[in-house]
Amino acid sequence: MAGETANNNQIVIPSLTRVWLAEVGTNAPADATVAMPAGWRAVGLTTEDSLKFNNEPNFEQVRSAQSSYPTRTFQTQDASTIEVDLQQWSGPNFQAVYGGGQIDEVTAADSKKHYKFTPPRIGGRTEIAACIEVIDGGKHYRYMVPRSMQMEGVSTELAKTKESVLPLRLAVQGGDDSDAWYVIADDPSFAPPVVTPPAGG
Repeated sequence: MAGETANNNQIVIPSLTRVWLAEVGTNAPADATVAMPAGWRAVGLTTEDSLKFNNEPNFEQVRSAQSSYPTRTFQTQDASTIEVDLQQWSGPNFQAVYGGGQIDEVTAADSKKHYKFTPPRIGGRTEIAACIEVIDGGKHYRYMVPRSMQMEGVSTELAKTKESVLPLRLAVQGGDDSDAWYVIADDPSFAPPVVTPPAGG
């Protein structure tokens, strides 16, 4: 089988990225360019170099006396995570970063409205659906995650000389009844190869 040919059109430079969140079970977009369905919320501005999608499978190896190399390797686990630093402080973004929580209006001495954010207690974290949108010119990609959960600690740097960001770290959740994550793209290079039947078949 012939290998890949050199094609600089298949180099992706993410000129624009967006991160969307929704309640688990919200309708996912049908393709890579359709408007996001109702229920999806953009997190807004993010730092330009923080967005990452990580996939880290785990393997075990069987070793035998007859070989210096493993004689069998099998996968035992799969793990995927989303990392991004949010620049916009808002109630919904705080809930996403801290894994849920409650926002209430509180009585204040001045005429302004004041709000109280309370992080979730142990056992109170909620799962959310996520979408990473990547655009490179006329090519569009959407990483769809039906279920994810914030499972890391939150460290917010409150320095005087730079903006304070909210670190969103989502761990992909899965099950045997659905895809843990998938990508939708309108990139022609994703098209499955055309299988030509053998002559005389």
